[in-house]
Amino acid sequence: MGLHLFNTLSRSLESFRPLEEGRVGVYACGPTIYGPAHIGNFRAFVFYDLVHRTLEWLGLEVRFVMNFTDVDDKTIRAAAERGLTLEPYTAPFAEAFLAEADALGITRFDLYPRATHYVEEMKALVQRLLDRGMAYQTEDGSVFFDISSFPDYGKLSGKDLEQVRTGERVADDEYGKEDTRDFALWKGAKAGDEEVGAAWDAPWGRGRPGWHLECSAMALSEVGTTVDIHLGGEDLVFPHHEDEIAQSEGATGEPFVRTWLHVKHLRVEGRKMSKSLGNFITVRELLDEGVSPAAIRHQLLSAHYRSELNFTREGLEASDRAVNRLLDFEARLAALPGVPPHGGGPSGPGGPAGEEDALQEAAEGAMARFSAALRDDLNVPEGMAAVFVLLNQVNVLLDRGPDEVSPAGVHAVREALGSMDRILGLLEVGRRSRTVDPELAAWVENRLLQRSEARGSRDWARADEIREELSGQGIAIEDTPQGTRWKHVGETG
Repeated sequence: MGLHLFNTLSRSLESFRPLEEGRVGVYACGPTIYGPAHIGNFRAFVFYDLVHRTLEWLGLEVRFVMNFTDVDDKTIRAAAERGLTLEPYTAPFAEAFLAEADALGITRFDLYPRATHYVEEMKALVQRLLDRGMAYQTEDGSVFFDISSFPDYGKLSGKDLEQVRTGERVADDEYGKEDTRDFALWKGAKAGDEEVGAAWDAPWGRGRPGWHLECSAMALSEVGTTVDIHLGGEDLVFPHHEDEIAQSEGATGEPFVRTWLHVKHLRVEGRKMSKSLGNFITVRELLDEGVSPAAIRHQLLSAHYRSELNFTREGLEASDRAVNRLLDFEARLAALPGVPPHGGGPSGPGGPAGEEDALQEAAEGAMARFSAALRDDLNVPEGMAAVFVLLNQVNVLLDRGPDEVSPAGVHAVREALGSMDRILGLLEVGRRSRTVDPELAAWVENRLLQRSEARGSRDWARADEIREELSGQGIAIEDTPQGTRWKHVGETG
């Protein structure tokens, strides 16, 4: 298969091999559905989509599961503030997330388990750890994992048992744990939990699952005892993923995850995103502003997942131009004589052998560079560079005129472009926002015909008049050896 991934666990680039040949099980830490997902969240989710698409592009059968966290301190607090129980409070945020993910071209995963639907599996996991002497109960009905019982604790993050735990979602000492380094598997119910329906009966006491426990239970239940690939943001390495390993391997005695992939943080205009700085951006806000979903997707893919990404308004504009160049290129290929408009094979006689070879050579070269980039730790920026090199090479060849172009060569380019976009998804998403009203299209074609006739009779004034009329309606035109091309760029004036 030739896919190499940087495994956080080994801190090295490894040749990826799934546990079962031809099949891959993936678990990804999804959103906590207590509010709208922001652009930083979506950097991770677009990366998940990249992983999903790449694995399928390589011919693997993929089982891809991403959870929704619908019970934790944040959801409980937010639901209580609204006077709602968890389900009616969190459900709209899950629906909004899926709608925004669809807009950005994130392929639907196989399953989106919600933590509240797996409480029985969580209780069974806690019981196994208690039975194995790796967890203990406290007087209020809470249960904690004893990390001293798991010698490998810290193997993912590099932390050792002497380091004090940080980054917990709640001050667990309120629940009476014995060691500050231990983490909660089950938290005894408090009044606020009962208020929003976040409390369940268990043999050791009424309460709710710990945040770390939720992902282990869902991953083990829906992917398997050993997960091929586990995805998340870099902030989840410790304590969340470290704790997932400890409780999962402690309960099963088997390796929990073979390959861990973590995506780096996103910054906005060079600064850490926060509400206090006024640079907190949600995808919904961008879409409501009229920002192209394909431009958002392009910018989120523009940096390698292990490199920091600086999300900027200027970058969005550049991404929009890049996507439009791709769409224009696709439209130019589709408009060539003898080439079916929707990806069919070549028709009509071939052109000169030299030119056919040049187009096919460009397509094959681009595919080779793109494939090598994606196989090298999902280097999508290098992959996108290969696409634009192809665009430039082919446009130079096409500019020589229709007599120098073969349908077979153009077909090879279109096949390569389509194959690469199965991973990038830029054309796929961009086409949706580039629909033109049929009446407008007919009007434009009529004006272009009139302009062509005016140019043919050397009536340059009339031709310029028609160009200005088109421009006034937001239509940009370009005269090429293959004829006049046009696109709708928005109304002017």
